[in-house]
Amino acid sequence: MAENNKELSPAKTLSSKETYDAFANGEVLHGKKKGHLPAMGWNSWNAFGSNNTEQLTMAMADKLVELGLDKLGYQYVVLDDGCYKPERVDGRLVSNPEKFPSGFSYISDYIHGKGLKFGMYNDIGEKLCSGAKVGTCGFEQVDTQDYVNWEIDYIKVDNCYYLWDNATFSNPDNAKYVFAPNIKSIRISGKTDEDITLSAIHDGTITGTMATIRDDYVTGIGTYDGTAPLYSPLDERSSELRFKVEVENAGIYQLYVNYATDKIEGTGSWLQVGVLGDDRLFYDGFLDETKSCTTFEESAPIEIELKAGTNVVRIMNHRRQENTLNSYATFLKGLNEAKPDHDIIFSICEWGKTHPNNWGYKVGDSWRILNDITFQVGDDGDPGQCRWLDNYTTCISAQYNKAVVMDEYAGLDKGWNDPDMLVVGMDGVDDKLGRTHMALWCMMNAPLMLGMDLRRVKKGDNIYQIIANERLIAINQDSLGVQAKRVYCSIEKDRPDHTYVKDINRFDILAKPLCDNSVAVLFLNVSEKDSQETYSITAQDIVKMIGHKMVDDKRWLSYESYDIEDLWTGERSTVQGHEFKVSNLKGCDHVVWKISGRK
Repeated sequence: MAENNKELSPAKTLSSKETYDAFANGEVLHGKKKGHLPAMGWNSWNAFGSNNTEQLTMAMADKLVELGLDKLGYQYVVLDDGCYKPERVDGRLVSNPEKFPSGFSYISDYIHGKGLKFGMYNDIGEKLCSGAKVGTCGFEQVDTQDYVNWEIDYIKVDNCYYLWDNATFSNPDNAKYVFAPNIKSIRISGKTDEDITLSAIHDGTITGTMATIRDDYVTGIGTYDGTAPLYSPLDERSSELRFKVEVENAGIYQLYVNYATDKIEGTGSWLQVGVLGDDRLFYDGFLDETKSCTTFEESAPIEIELKAGTNVVRIMNHRRQENTLNSYATFLKGLNEAKPDHDIIFSICEWGKTHPNNWGYKVGDSWRILNDITFQVGDDGDPGQCRWLDNYTTCISAQYNKAVVMDEYAGLDKGWNDPDMLVVGMDGVDDKLGRTHMALWCMMNAPLMLGMDLRRVKKGDNIYQIIANERLIAINQDSLGVQAKRVYCSIEKDRPDHTYVKDINRFDILAKPLCDNSVAVLFLNVSEKDSQETYSITAQDIVKMIGHKMVDDKRWLSYESYDIEDLWTGERSTVQGHEFKVSNLKGCDHVVWKISGRK
């Protein structure tokens, strides 16, 4: 067991299964279980922030049962940040004696006694987001054993104070780990008559969209920070600098890199060197620091193996993603060692920083796609605030805009995109907005984690009717396990399912295939302004986009009329023909239907 987290360092050698090149191979790590539907339950953070207590947690468990929400699937009661003593005791996690005086085993027994499931929280860094010095980094084995002893059913693991990335509260100098140095040129020496010198800007090729040319060198060799809503989560979010190298003879050569280091976003000092088509990394570590990011030096020789003919040398740094995956994988491995047959739900919460849609399926059941949906969390008696539109990630629409184009990363064989907890019941979320929010999260197979003080809810009231809508919950929990696809976008008609759109002055249509061969369709006025227009979609349009995911698309398309069930009112109607349309939707409002072929 580590005694001092600051003495830790990232894995010097990663398993080939944890490297960037293995992200798309479809293989999970450490026997991660597949087939979990999106988790449903209650989490303490949005309701109480770091001020949750034993008594409040017990009251929330009581309310889940009293309201009958447990029967609808809301099973997990999760203690978020603020439940631990601020420092470890003899190297172990201990409950905060003022907030949880009876200890975690007691609260676990109480929750399980209610027929519910117990969840907890930690962080892959050295501290929690609250600043408590109890992060799991370096303590994975002992912590996972304690979690198993406390009989947890769910664990949310955050990413604050991460030692090997400039995470939210970590040292910005940690950028040195996650970016390659600036590169001016490379030199190849060995079985050639003359050394081969190649210019980064004239002879190199940049992959992805992160790296750029600046003056006479290339900078930004690494991975975008995906925490903010600035960039698309799709396509290649990492950049490499590649050089074609022609040699007559196969063998070992010496590579010299002309480089300059720094500790800022875009420029670091950790270098990875590979050759395309070869699984090996010939170098994976720090280069000596230079005086500045524009003071270039030549590296010591790096031995690489080249084949006769054309080779592609890769200059890169994928450690932003690889280190994070390794940290989460280490935690999962600990759970497996503590209890090999466990079925603990593993919620990855690194806020989309390292694009976990690329690798999260290997270890997690869900992965957060952005930073928090709100920073204005509640307290005892204070509901907190959230909005449809706001700056940064702190709003419903920012989360939706990203999650809606990430459907291909989700599934029963993978896991689920997590646009953060439900904010129904917070100030700023009226009934209309609450219904839209709930419907979108159900369509997108998001985990449904309630984030309100449940003492504010009465059975049958407006909030209850939103969170207890059985028809929508059935959409979220449908056994086919397919996230809805955006099949129409009024301002991106060519590739509505693949193009990231931040402008909310638009209209979207989503379609989700279901296990009974029906289709859930949601019409959404994303704008805050009322719409007077009519929007429509045809059965043919839907099948074109999601037919390959349906149980029997040809049969569904063959009907001459369709039964329509409104998933809010339960009202049923019939549409003759193959066109489905809505008109005059108010701002941030929607219509959501279940469409079945009429027999």
